[in-house]
Amino acid sequence: MVRNIVLGVVAALSFALPAVAAERAIIVLDGSGSMWAQIDGKARITLARETLHKVLATLPDDLELGLMAYGHREKGNCADIEMLIEPAVGTGAAIAAAADAINPTGMTPISDAVRLAAENLQYTERKATVILITDGLETCEVDPCALAADLESKGIDFTTHVLGFGLSDEEGQQVACLAENTGGQYLSAEDGDALVRALTTTVAQVTQAAPAPVVESEPEPVPVLEYNYKPTASLSEGGPDIVDDKADLVWTWYKVAADGGEGEYVGTDYYSTFEGSLPPGDYYMTATLDYANSSQVVTIEEGKAAAPHFVINGTVLKLHPMASEGGEVVDEASTEVSLAGEYVTTSYGDFDVVVPAGMLEVTVAIGEASVSRTYQAEAGATIDEDVIVGSATAHVVSEYVAGTPVAGDISIEIVGAGVALDGTREGVATSYGGDLTFDLGEGDYVAIYDLGGATGEVPFSVKSGTSVEVPIVLDAGVLLVTTPGDNYVEIFSVTKNIEGNRKSFDYGYGPDFQTTLAAGDYIVATRFGDAVTETPVNIKAGERFELTVEAAPAALAGGKKK
Repeated sequence: MVRNIVLGVVAALSFALPAVAAERAIIVLDGSGSMWAQIDGKARITLARETLHKVLATLPDDLELGLMAYGHREKGNCADIEMLIEPAVGTGAAIAAAADAINPTGMTPISDAVRLAAENLQYTERKATVILITDGLETCEVDPCALAADLESKGIDFTTHVLGFGLSDEEGQQVACLAENTGGQYLSAEDGDALVRALTTTVAQVTQAAPAPVVESEPEPVPVLEYNYKPTASLSEGGPDIVDDKADLVWTWYKVAADGGEGEYVGTDYYSTFEGSLPPGDYYMTATLDYANSSQVVTIEEGKAAAPHFVINGTVLKLHPMASEGGEVVDEASTEVSLAGEYVTTSYGDFDVVVPAGMLEVTVAIGEASVSRTYQAEAGATIDEDVIVGSATAHVVSEYVAGTPVAGDISIEIVGAGVALDGTREGVATSYGGDLTFDLGEGDYVAIYDLGGATGEVPFSVKSGTSVEVPIVLDAGVLLVTTPGDNYVEIFSVTKNIEGNRKSFDYGYGPDFQTTLAAGDYIVATRFGDAVTETPVNIKAGERFELTVEAAPAALAGGKKK
């Protein structure tokens, strides 16, 4: 999105600057502290710098352009206005470098900056243009509207264009008069998308140079076309044009590469109703609507309006994921679409996009439950259906004993109830915590829990569109073993198996080793160098047992229950 914003500003200035190509102009750049605010993760001052680099690289040779900034040196100083680059031809690189050095800091003296720029341009004696780039309002108690009216009345042919970042409608009205009262254009953008649309669809139509005066002895000038290309698109061959102004059609222009395909990027336009102008020549153009697109070479001729038509070959795919028949659309549901095995997109909740026509493979999932569909999508058609995933909800709550919730990070693994020939079961989901919710497909499952030395299994079943409670009662208590240092501690069963070995339940290191154990008798083995002490303990469900083990076996302290 940041890339689109930069390109949008580039397009705006590219259209605006040639309007003063034979005159003198000054860019007034906002250097106030608010320019550090971000648009989609990128500072506004950074966007302005990148824009100037791109635009000024292709300035007309006869354009005398300068740069003024305000609020870039001191906080709280309304007189902090500086002419950084005097208007002259060939100043593009110098202006870009000066903008790179600006460190937004202070106030926003918009009116005084515009007035000083106008005076520098000798606006009372010759034609002059000021291009203001700002993201804030006047903060120095000067009325910008009154200033604009004064400049207009005294100027020979004075114009101010205002480019605003992130201003509300009410805020925009407070600076728009600078442009409107001088015959200029105010361009507002509330976010990244709006900035791209505003600066690429309106500037070209309102900032064109005035036609040369008609000389009676010369032939009448050829009427200037309002636009020289107006593309159209349809979803299918012979289908109706897409005329919805809200349709997110994107027209992308490139130079034609040597192989006849996509070459150097030229620009991007938006909406089905777009019309614009390009220099005569051949272009490689792509029309895109959501995930379907079509490309062709388009020729722009002098004095003619091209009307290229694009057949996108798209299908409108509307899928409404539901847990069960008659349920609500699940906003968390994911829908993944592939075309002939090639991934297209993934979206969440209600799915309503244009995708390429062809063999579509769709997987809709709600949590761990999923369902797959295959569609033979035809161009121009609409597929609109509810997708019943058949999911159910399992609410797994873990307790040491009834009424005592588990406070530790207990592991809960959900597996299928069926057992394979090798004794394994299909893993479905794993999560941690004493209060968990799983979205599952209809069927039989087992919840396997693991907390310290307490483990076990709880079988359960779920049915589509229902919610089931899965209580896990560990019948366990907590054991805390305190040792003099980082001694090794291991918990064993009291009895031995037929091979003479005792079962190990958990292990760790001191000085404070804590674990959870099912109610019963255990042996706590603690290692001190080569010596091992063994202490019997009895764990009761829902209780805490604290054991302190000393280094010398003779000094072993008994356990203490809490």
